[in-house]
Amino acid sequence: MNEPRRKRGAERTSNRGPAAIPQLPLRRVTNPYPPMAMLSADQIEVIHQASMHILENFGIEVMSPRALSLFDKAGAQVDHALANVRIDRGMVEEALKTTRSNYTLTPRNPAHVVHLGGNTLNFTLVAGPPNVHDMERGRRAGNLRDYRDLTRLAQHFNCIHMLGNQVCAPVELPANSRHLDTYFANLTLTDKSFHVSAIGRGRALDGIEMMAIARGLTLDEMRDDPGVTTIISVNSPRRFDEMMAEGLMTMAEFGQSVAVTPFTLMGAMSPVTLAGALAQQNAEALFGVVLTQLVRPGAPVMYGAFTSNVDMKSGAPAFGTPENTKANIASGQLARRYGLPYRTTPGSASNAADAQGAYETLMALWGAVLGHGNLVYHAAGWQEGGLTASFEKFIIDVEMIQHMMEFLRPIEVNEAELAVEALGTVPTGGHFFGEPHTLERYATAFYQPMLSNWQNYEAWQEAGGLDATARATRLWKKALEEYVEPAMDIAVREALEAYLAKRKEAIGAGEP
Repeated sequence: MNEPRRKRGAERTSNRGPAAIPQLPLRRVTNPYPPMAMLSADQIEVIHQASMHILENFGIEVMSPRALSLFDKAGAQVDHALANVRIDRGMVEEALKTTRSNYTLTPRNPAHVVHLGGNTLNFTLVAGPPNVHDMERGRRAGNLRDYRDLTRLAQHFNCIHMLGNQVCAPVELPANSRHLDTYFANLTLTDKSFHVSAIGRGRALDGIEMMAIARGLTLDEMRDDPGVTTIISVNSPRRFDEMMAEGLMTMAEFGQSVAVTPFTLMGAMSPVTLAGALAQQNAEALFGVVLTQLVRPGAPVMYGAFTSNVDMKSGAPAFGTPENTKANIASGQLARRYGLPYRTTPGSASNAADAQGAYETLMALWGAVLGHGNLVYHAAGWQEGGLTASFEKFIIDVEMIQHMMEFLRPIEVNEAELAVEALGTVPTGGHFFGEPHTLERYATAFYQPMLSNWQNYEAWQEAGGLDATARATRLWKKALEEYVEPAMDIAVREALEAYLAKRKEAIGAGEP
């Protein structure tokens, strides 16, 4: 009696091929619920005071003569011999007066405008890994072909709001000019905003100029209408290297967004305690915020947090831990204390797109959401502690992001939703499958996952018995088949190509 039903279940699944991958429509994602308070107001103030003590008494090493000069002119205590800068709380307070709690990034397609601040969440593609992996071709060095395919996936899925800085490094290209090729891919294969590389002035400025070309704007027009952002990674503890400082100052000079993000791994680059790590993170982030405002008051800047812990047995970084999740929530409280948009990150140390990768990522993602993160960086595709961009993990992460987006939709309570009439119509012990209230809503009542499999065991076996990772392989390949390249005016494309050729010739064998 049950065998035909099982067979039909398998057939229904196997015949879904031609249908498009179900995904949520493009929309601005907001968190309508109050942010979680991991720390009391008094504890936040204690951390703030500790951060001020660090800035006033220990200082930050700044390896950029130009930045040292800016701090010197602003009245900071600068030891040029040691490249150490000490700033007082008054300078921090003055800088915070000119920052913005909300701003937008506009790419070449205004439909993909990114709202940073308030209760808006934005999810980005993973950025920075030197390696790429998928289940069919294995682990390999980053390359331009994979870069382009991962960029296409980011364009295809609506829940990915912008790209990070190089989803993988195309190592076959010259290191001094490969940023130009990746910017070109970002701008032609997507119409979303992206993070530029701020390793020095040249790479940052190239990204700004190419976005300006794509939008048909001058650099002056872009100053008041930013389109790109970057991550400035602090070399914790307490060091801004020259390239990062120069990239930060260039972005601020041209009015583009900066997320100042200390890399505070507890037990390694910061104290082993969460309170100590947060105090250090806070001091380093605020120092970078001050520098942006010294360059250009009002320059858009975000409070960045990347506090996690290490495995004390090996020293290896760990992500998606309880400590990492608590840090994500607490850092959001600190960002709101200063009225700044908040950048945070989910992550995992797993070497595979497996259960560990999913539960660690989801743990940190909850911290990002409960902490009211505005920019959830590395949200899709992060694997191996950030050393690998994974095609399967990208699909798994997109599914988790979409679950979170649907969770954040408020519950509607009205006459139609209460369904009192339907409750009165269905007899006791009956069912609601054939009730008009159900039939009117059955197609849209619940979130439709793209990756989950809800078949019974026998039907699942008949359909191939694929686990989530194997199904993810099929999905990323199908998504690439469904991908549609966004249209670009031929004159704009030619202008970008001309810029590439000109800059590559100018760079030659030197640094950009």
